[in-house]
Amino acid sequence: MKDRFNYLFTSTKGLILVAIAMIAVVTAVWGMLSGPMAEMGVREVVIKLLGMDIVQSEREGRIIILYHSIAMAVVAIETYMITGLLKMKEFFKMSVRVLITVGYILTMVFGMGFAYFGHNWAFHGLYITGLSLIFFAGVLLCIGLWPWDPAYYLPSPSGRGVGGEGDYARTKKGVDLERVAFFTTAVTTVISALFGAVPGSYYGHGFETFLAENVIRYPHKSVMEYSVIGHLHIMLALIAIMITLIIGRWLNFKGAWHKVAMPLMILGCIVLNLGVWGVVTPLEPIAHMIIYVGATPSMLAALFLLIWSWGKFAKDGTAHLAKPTFFQKLGAMVSDPLKFGPTWQMLFMNFTTSGIGIFMAVKLDEIFRLWPAREERIELTGHWHALSAIIATIILMYYGDMLGLKGKVRQIYGWSIIFLSDLALGAVTVFEMKRLFIGEAEQQPLVNLLMYMIDFGLGFLLVLLAVVMVWRLIDLFKPKGRWTEEAAHELAQEVMK
Repeated sequence: MKDRFNYLFTSTKGLILVAIAMIAVVTAVWGMLSGPMAEMGVREVVIKLLGMDIVQSEREGRIIILYHSIAMAVVAIETYMITGLLKMKEFFKMSVRVLITVGYILTMVFGMGFAYFGHNWAFHGLYITGLSLIFFAGVLLCIGLWPWDPAYYLPSPSGRGVGGEGDYARTKKGVDLERVAFFTTAVTTVISALFGAVPGSYYGHGFETFLAENVIRYPHKSVMEYSVIGHLHIMLALIAIMITLIIGRWLNFKGAWHKVAMPLMILGCIVLNLGVWGVVTPLEPIAHMIIYVGATPSMLAALFLLIWSWGKFAKDGTAHLAKPTFFQKLGAMVSDPLKFGPTWQMLFMNFTTSGIGIFMAVKLDEIFRLWPAREERIELTGHWHALSAIIATIILMYYGDMLGLKGKVRQIYGWSIIFLSDLALGAVTVFEMKRLFIGEAEQQPLVNLLMYMIDFGLGFLLVLLAVVMVWRLIDLFKPKGRWTEEAAHELAQEVMK
C-alpha cells in the first residue's frame, strides 16, 4: 500500500492519473444531471439515489463550484506536467506538487459536498482553503520557473542542457525564451485568478452569484460583473496557452519556427492579459480590441508549432524513402495519433471555438444581437464548453503517450479521442450557428440529428475514459503491475538528473 501511495502521489504519472480519475468521476456522475438526462428521467433518479439537495434558485452557485472543482484539477494536471518537463529546484517542485494536490482535492471534495449535499459551511471554508493553497502553489511555481537564473540558461545556441541538440529560442545571454513563456503564463494566471477572488470576497456585501451568459445583454454591468466575465475568459485562455507550451516542450519544438513562436507567445500572453484586465478600467471600450491584438500572436505561435510538428512527422516517417510522394508524407504525418492529435485539435479548435468567437465578436451588433437572447446564450456556453473539451482531449492524448501505449491500442485510443470529440464538437458548432442558415420553424430535424451526434461523441468518449480508468485501477491491484515499472522509471530519471 505504501508503494502504491508513493506512486499515486509522488510520481508525475500517478499524480496525473489521480486527477484524471477524479475529473472522470465528477464528469460521469454530474453529467447525469444535464438537460438530455433530465428528459430521460435519469436526473431525478441520480438525485434521489445520491441524496443530493437540489434547490433550483441556487443553480448558478452550484454550477460555479462544479466548474471550479473540475478546472482546479485541470490546472493541477498542467502543473504536474510542467514540473515534470522543466528543470526546477527540488524544493519548488515538491512544494508546488504537494500544495496543488491537497488544494484541488479539498476544492473538489468539499466544494461539491457543500454545493450538492446540503450547505455545511465548514465545507465551504475548506473549499476556499483549497483554492487558496492552489493560489499559493501558483506563486511558488512562478518562483521556481524564474528564467533569469543562470542555472537554467541555454549553454549555447545549439543546445538545451548537457547533451542537448537542436536550436532553441534564446537571448544573447542564453535565457531560454520558452521558459520565459512558461513563466509569463504562470504569473499572469496567478494575477488573473484574483479577478475571480476579489468579487468572491464581496459575498454578503452586495455581490450575488450570476452566470456570465445570463447578463450578456444588460446595458450596464458593474465592475464586479465585468471582473467575473474577464476572469472566466482569461483563465480558460491561459489554460489553453499553457497546454500549447506543454505540447511544444513534449514534442521538443525547436528550430527557426521555435525562435519566432516563443517571442510571439510571450507578447500575445502579455497583451491578452492587459486587454482582459482593462475591462475593469476606463479602457473598457477598447479592451476587446486589445484582446484581439493579444490573441493573434498567441494563435500564430500555436500555428507555427503545428507547421513544425507536421513537417517533422512527415520527414521522420519517410526518412527511409529517397523520393517520398505526397501521400506517403501524409501517411507518415498521421501515423501516430497521440503526437499528431494535439496539434490537429488546436487547428480544429480554430474552426469550432476561436474562429467562431472572433466572428461573433466582430459581427455582434450586426447579426447576433438581432437573435433571441437564448440563441446568443447557446453560442456562448457552447464556445466555453467546446474549448474546455478540446483541452481535455489534448491532455488525454499526452497522458496516453506517457503511459507508453503502443501498437493497435495506441491507434484505437488516439483515433477514438480525435473522432469522437471532433464529431461532438463539430455538431456543437453547427448547433450554435444554426440560426445563420435555418429558421426556427424548420430547425427541429437538424437539432435532433445534432443532439444524437453530440450525445454519441461525448458518451463514447466517456466510455473510452472509463475503460482506461478501470484498466489502471485493475493494474494497481497487481503486485508487479505496470505501475511498478512507471515508478521505477521515474525514480531512475530523478537519479540521472
